[in-house]
Amino acid sequence: MRPTATPATTELSDPAYRQIDRLPTEEIARLMNAADSTVPAAVARRIPEISAAIDGIVARMRDGGRLLYVGAGTSGRLAVLDASECPPTFGTDPGTVVGVIAGGPPALTRSVEGAEDDAEAGAAAIGEHGVGPRDSVVGLSASGRAPYVVAAVTHARRLGALTVGLSCNTGTPLSEAADHAIEVVVGPEVVAGSTRLKAGTAQKLVLNMISTISMIKCGRTFGNYMVEVSASNTKLVARAARIVADITGADGTRALRALEEAGHEVKTAVVMIRRGLDPDEARLLLAAYGDRLDLVLDARPT
Repeated sequence: MRPTATPATTELSDPAYRQIDRLPTEEIARLMNAADSTVPAAVARRIPEISAAIDGIVARMRDGGRLLYVGAGTSGRLAVLDASECPPTFGTDPGTVVGVIAGGPPALTRSVEGAEDDAEAGAAAIGEHGVGPRDSVVGLSASGRAPYVVAAVTHARRLGALTVGLSCNTGTPLSEAADHAIEVVVGPEVVAGSTRLKAGTAQKLVLNMISTISMIKCGRTFGNYMVEVSASNTKLVARAARIVADITGADGTRALRALEEAGHEVKTAVVMIRRGLDPDEARLLLAAYGDRLDLVLDARPT
């Protein structure tokens, strides 16, 4: 692939950092920290676009659609990371939020030569995942030019999926390919071209918003409580018990006992305590209200 005539902002060299290899460690650390501190403001400028994309994603997820992230290199690793956190945090099926990285699983731990330049593979990945009109596809590329990602988003849009392009430059091919363009411009990196730095941080912040707000809007939290948490270790069991106690007002012992009887299902335990039901009755009541804890607790007891 030929270099572009005009380098992307993410590829430029900032003169302020030209002598960093001669600086004391603490001064380099302060420079990096100062650079990182500019990222949240860059993300804040794009909140209207981020919000519009999330609303579109939520509408499809409520209709049974999936959310797929597609990226290459650092962007792909961030995609897989964010997707992998959804099942333990929000109790989603592993197929609901999916991370796709150019080069496949081996690219998570090492660079796969030429993977991001393979446009055909990007389009093929969308086909392999059976993407359709109920799905949403978020393409991530710091430069906004990775052929794998652009092709994936282009093909997903042809198939009727909602598409989002998340990049750190303006006027990119990825933005042109997507229904929603999110361009978080963070400027040159401390180490020129190392987009795992500010650009990577920006993408992670946006992904945090996309997945978390989507889950909130789909009823997978109760207030700010993680009621779908998978209580799979001692720390998480303790967290789940605290959530049950906070929501119901029960003491810690009663909350933990209900949680254990409910098979570590937080919402089931809450309904058991609040409605005086056994686990199966609580699950049936939740099912009758679409598994929405807020609707169950707001409903008048029968």
